[in-house]
Amino acid sequence: MELKKELQLFAWILGFFLFAYYMPIGNPTFDNALLQAFELTKWYAQEHVILCLIPAFFIAGVIAVFVSQGAVIKYFGANAKKWKAYTIASLSGTILAVCSCTILPLFSSIHKRGAGLGPAITFLYSGPAINILAIILTARILGFELGVARIIGAVVFSVIIGIIMSLIYRKEEKERAQRRDFPTIKEERPLWQTAYHFFVLVFILVFVNWGKPDTNEGMMFWLWNYKWQITAVFGLLFTLSLVMILKMKPLYVLIAAISVIVTAFVVPSQPLLAFVVALVGLSLLTLLTPGESQDWGRETWGFAKQIMPLLAAGVLVAGLLLGTAGGEGLIPSSWIATLVGGNSVQANFFASVFGAFMYFATLTEIPIIQGLLNNGMGQGPALALLLAGPALSLPNMLVIRSVIGTQKTLVYVVLVSIMATCSGLLYGTFFEVFLL
Repeated sequence: MELKKELQLFAWILGFFLFAYYMPIGNPTFDNALLQAFELTKWYAQEHVILCLIPAFFIAGVIAVFVSQGAVIKYFGANAKKWKAYTIASLSGTILAVCSCTILPLFSSIHKRGAGLGPAITFLYSGPAINILAIILTARILGFELGVARIIGAVVFSVIIGIIMSLIYRKEEKERAQRRDFPTIKEERPLWQTAYHFFVLVFILVFVNWGKPDTNEGMMFWLWNYKWQITAVFGLLFTLSLVMILKMKPLYVLIAAISVIVTAFVVPSQPLLAFVVALVGLSLLTLLTPGESQDWGRETWGFAKQIMPLLAAGVLVAGLLLGTAGGEGLIPSSWIATLVGGNSVQANFFASVFGAFMYFATLTEIPIIQGLLNNGMGQGPALALLLAGPALSLPNMLVIRSVIGTQKTLVYVVLVSIMATCSGLLYGTFFEVFLL
């Protein structure tokens, strides 16, 4: 075992040395690709980290701490009402905020404890596909329309795949129907309190990221013009939640709130600075308040340290290989346009199969698809890759196979690839007809 670890370490060192030794510095194509990698990374840091990612981490932390996973999966039992089981399973990703790796032990657990195959498969796909962080970044970076299409596609065809799997293996399902269901789990806090805390944070995230519309009149322009004032109102509602629901010390919350207000008045032309002060204040409050608040802070930091390094690496690699809207990377855009350009069946199928077998760390599919879109990828294949990629990978398939067997795994993979292809074709056609 020790020898294996040492050999792996040696392989990494040797690989890095060979890369550094033969790095083609001075080659115009490579130098430009390197510049594009850092250009893309800089753009992500400036446009998406403070206003988008960090608030989303706090929201994911709320979900992880304040929403009981058991309270969700108890509805997946084989004897549960089908409409309720499929509805909760298809929407569980937004509630549980799990990634493609975290979903596997949960899927294994609910399946072995008696969950119906259909709802379990729906949960397996939908969980990582509509991860709240992924939805927010997709709409923010790849476009609102593609973000909405990702939500609709993931929810709808997760249910369709689950129902098809249930029908194919209905005889086995009847035999499992007599197994015990999940126990009733008592919630420690009323649902309305958790919902209030969650949705206030969501509205803050929505309005700080509200983009300027094409026109200078109408409701959308008014919302953009007053987005920071609207955010301040929700910020006030959020401070009430910190005191009344999370039981933080009022004096600490007041000091943090005054710091934000003073910053906003001293530097009115830089509302982002006041928002940063608010984030720092919230971080300190979670550290200073024992119990659930500290758990919330720890979960938020856990999401950040798990995702940020992977996302940064993904952005750098995407920029290096695919470039940005302002320049090409190492892979010529003509290659990409040939493979996944337009909205043909072949382009959508290739994107879905490629996504199904490749491993995408959480959120790294977004900068990769952004680079592909900049180089000629069609909107349909982009959605196909978004729907197949995050939910499947070769390592993911191996784990699924150990839970439900080889045959069911193959059927599941085929269904995901087919449904992703069909969804890409439909969206690509809709995009060409109505949105171009």
